[in-house]
Amino acid sequence: MKGVILASLADLVTTKFGKDKWADILKKSEINEKARFLPVGDYPDKDVLKIVRSLCEVLHVSPAQAGEAFGDYWVNTYAPKMYSQYYARFKSAREFLLGMDEIHKNINVADKQASPPRFAYSWKDDKTLLMKYKSSRNLIDIFVGLVKGVGKHFHETLRVTHVGNNVVQIVFPK
Repeated sequence: MKGVILASLADLVTTKFGKDKWADILKKSEINEKARFLPVGDYPDKDVLKIVRSLCEVLHVSPAQAGEAFGDYWVNTYAPKMYSQYYARFKSAREFLLGMDEIHKNINVADKQASPPRFAYSWKDDKTLLMKYKSSRNLIDIFVGLVKGVGKHFHETLRVTHVGNNVVQIVFPK
């Protein structure tokens, strides 16, 4: 997994809970407490998943709560600093979400080592989108949090529900 995800996670935990909690999470994950994650680095998925599990245990949160917190932080705090060119392309949550697969496809073209999730789309009706999250990492809780974060970013109240089989239902306000 790309280090930008771990760098953002470290930033979130240290900002909201302190450096000691981040050190505790790394220690529980059997990773050097002083480890720093470079945004452009590549890190084994198994280590990232251990960190996410340890984060839930150390902070006493569910995977859904962790996913929601990370999604909000990524979309509204961390990513806009790194990926402002992507944010500028979209005027609504609908546009942003419908553009995510193309963005991730382009990431694969630019970096052959990257393996971001991909998405498939289908419309249930004119305001209800079903997005299928396609990734072997099975981080659906983070994806749900990211979708909710996109709604917050665009000041739109989205109804976001994980409806099973890695499918998320998004009901747009209009």
